[in-house]
Amino acid sequence: QEERSRSEHNLLNIQKTHERMQTENKISPYYRTKLRGLYTTAKADAEAECGILRRALDKIAEIKSLLEERRIAVKMSGLYSDADPPRKTMRRGVLMTLLQQSAMTLPLWIGKPGDTPPPLCGAIPASSDYVAKPGDKVAARVKAVDGDEQWILAEVVSYSHAANKLKLPDALMARPRRHTLSRRRIIPLPQWKANPETDPEALFHKEQLVLALYPQTTCFYRALIHAPPQRPQDDYSVLFEDTSYADGYSPPLNVAQRYVVACKENKKK
Repeated sequence: QEERSRSEHNLLNIQKTHERMQTENKISPYYRTKLRGLYTTAKADAEAECGILRRALDKIAEIKSLLEERRIAVKMSGLYSDADPPRKTMRRGVLMTLLQQSAMTLPLWIGKPGDTPPPLCGAIPASSDYVAKPGDKVAARVKAVDGDEQWILAEVVSYSHAANKLKLPDALMARPRRHTLSRRRIIPLPQWKANPETDPEALFHKEQLVLALYPQTTCFYRALIHAPPQRPQDDYSVLFEDTSYADGYSPPLNVAQRYVVACKENKKK
């Protein structure tokens, strides 16, 4: 804030200089030189403020990473081992609030001029050699109790290089059922939100087929993009496949960027 306040005087000078030029209806060598100096200073001020903001964002990311490492260490220490008695059932409202908070706090990718969004930013998939780390949130294709397969929200517990498989429980469920799956049966969720104003290429486009987390559930279903986000804080508007409607799709529903991934299912199914 101090940096921003310091630069306001210079911005005010730029505005006043332009107003004087309009009043006199001419661009004299004096005004040309003065404006060049003022704009050079304004550019330097903006770069300094940008640097401070980036350092602050890096510090926030570092704090979040440390908190996540601690949480995983507690989990891996055996606190939630299979031998432990089941925890008390988490209220559905609490679970949904946690999922919403996770979506809201997903960091926004802010690249420098000329940077391209990295893998796992918005709609950009993970690289082919990416291995999900403990704590990563993923969409996982598992067998349900009735034998059918479904995509669920889950968190990676561990990865076996020898078996090329990941172990993960259902999302944040109170009585997690553990699954061991191959890498091809999981889709890592985005680790950054994409900014529609600067990186629209990192977003799914209208009518693209995706998997989206159905509101108030922990399951992913096939859907079409009805409208991509227009601002960084906006959600996708999606149409879920639903045979109970005449056209085969539900009315538009909002789903956060955090919970929309590319569809890997066979389209014939």
